[in-house]
Amino acid sequence: MNNKDLQEQRMKGYFIQATKDILKSEGLKSISVRNIASQAGYSYATLYNYFKDVKGLIFECVKDFQSECEEFVSAKVVGLPGGIGRLRGIVKAYLEYFTEYPGIFELFFIERLSDVSANPQTTGLISSFLSRLCAEDWELCIQQTIFGREEAEIKQAELRYFTTGLLLFYLNRRDPDSYCQFQEQADLHLKNILGS
Repeated sequence: MNNKDLQEQRMKGYFIQATKDILKSEGLKSISVRNIASQAGYSYATLYNYFKDVKGLIFECVKDFQSECEEFVSAKVVGLPGGIGRLRGIVKAYLEYFTEYPGIFELFFIERLSDVSANPQTTGLISSFLSRLCAEDWELCIQQTIFGREEAEIKQAELRYFTTGLLLFYLNRRDPDSYCQFQEQADLHLKNILGS
């Protein structure tokens, strides 16, 4: 990589990190070119040298947040046996990540995607994220004949809807009332979906 490419990569990184910091702490409502540039320590005109618009920048943040979440989940499930036990661990870590970063949950699941990104890949990137995190363990469950392929696909959809719904109610309505109750609800639903 030549110096110009390194400089461009570094500058993009500053703007991406600034945007991620704002999204984590304040959410999408606080995103503006001026806020991002101020957080990054540059003029707002400089941002346009590296990104076509804010939506392109947010799309990059979505990919980065997914990588962060994947690392978070991987660290939490180290040593768990593959299959059902690891699926349960992945889902619980996924829930924990979004309770820790409600602004990211809001970005992924509450905001209108047209406000977040002009990239048509964004919908698929977000909606398939939990299934991608669990793909290896679903395949193992199918190979071990714990679930048939069709049943596994139905259960993946159930997990996607249950996790999003539980997080939505907990983060926005505090239902259930405490994080402990939230974890109990998660365990109960995981047991119903995956079995004991």
